[in-house]
Amino acid sequence: MVKARVGTTLLALALVATTSVNPQPAAAASAAEINRDVDAALSKLYADAPDARTFGERAVGVLVFPNIVKAGFLFGAQYGDGALRRQGRTVGYYNTVAASYGLQAGVQSFGYVLFFMTDSALAYLDKSDGFELGVGPSIVIVDAGKAKAMTTTTMQNAIYAFIFDQRGLMAGMGLQGSKISRIDR
Repeated sequence: MVKARVGTTLLALALVATTSVNPQPAAAASAAEINRDVDAALSKLYADAPDARTFGERAVGVLVFPNIVKAGFLFGAQYGDGALRRQGRTVGYYNTVAASYGLQAGVQSFGYVLFFMTDSALAYLDKSDGFELGVGPSIVIVDAGKAKAMTTTTMQNAIYAFIFDQRGLMAGMGLQGSKISRIDR
């Protein structure tokens, strides 16, 4: 009897957690707000991981998601808005969404930047009907130690990702399974 109550309680908590997590914000961010947040995120990333600036200088496009919110209990969701920059100018706005199921619990916010190193990788972002991370061109997630060891000779992949500014606690972290779609702002 106690086991059934615990199971029912856990199921109820999972439903409350996943239905109360609205992956889209109540008020969508304006273009000006997204651009301001992207500027701040890039400044923070370059200050915390100076080697990331090398990727930004060499990239044909930089897609920045300054604030992704991820929450879940068994079922999870994440959402965030961002901007694509070419030569320092915003050329489009995007959102990223993901859903997951499994042993997970918590709430976390973080940002990530995708450095598109080739024109073909960047073209894939525009050609695809929702760019799915883990399905298209290969992506290398870079940590600070790996970034220091990279040179123009060793930068061989089409897309590099930096995850930064993680806050909160959430079991399991990754970008695979996220879908990125162009939005109007």
